[in-house]
Amino acid sequence: MDIDIANLKTSIEKAIENLPFVDGDSIPNIALYMDQVTTFMDKYLKGTTRYPDSDKILTKTMINNYAKNDLLPPPDRKKYSKEHILVLLFIYYFKNTLSMSDIQNLLGPLTEDHFHTSRNVSIEKIYSEITNAEKSQQDYIKEDLSHKLDAVDATMQSLDEKDDFLELFTLLSLLNHDIWIKKQIMEKALDDYFKKHPVYEAPPRPKPKAKPKKRKTK
Repeated sequence: MDIDIANLKTSIEKAIENLPFVDGDSIPNIALYMDQVTTFMDKYLKGTTRYPDSDKILTKTMINNYAKNDLLPPPDRKKYSKEHILVLLFIYYFKNTLSMSDIQNLLGPLTEDHFHTSRNVSIEKIYSEITNAEKSQQDYIKEDLSHKLDAVDATMQSLDEKDDFLELFTLLSLLNHDIWIKKQIMEKALDDYFKKHPVYEAPPRPKPKAKPKKRKTK
């Protein structure tokens, strides 16, 4: 490949190696206020954004919406535990590929069975093992990227073209195809599971008390 992405393989491999995994041990074991939670997420995940100077990792509005829509268990006296932060991390990564309703269905059973409980395996243990499994996939991702770059070269030879834009377009098409297929697999796995199991339904929230109407004075 003759365009600037000729060094893409090396640069992406370096980026993969430096991927900012949030280790469970780095999360404080004390409850945090909302401002402290957003600061923590910014510190560890800012490097994953496309535009670090302007992109927001997590805002107060997002946290409130997640709790309102039952993606996140409510805080305890306005404080968020380590397990709250782990759930927020799952939401952060899943929201790039799944709809919020899918995430709610996925996280509902997780928080119901594994949040603040000693009966089952903890969310902290689940997060740790999944993170380790993800790290073990890095070599495969690098190898897959190498195959895609070879496929781009083969495609350009078939087209008998040396065009920087077409090389870029071909590479992005291959990457997008990979993402599209995996998204289809994720959605099908979700749909198949919830056909066999009842969809998690969060308990209804109490309705706010209606304010008494003011009497009109004549």
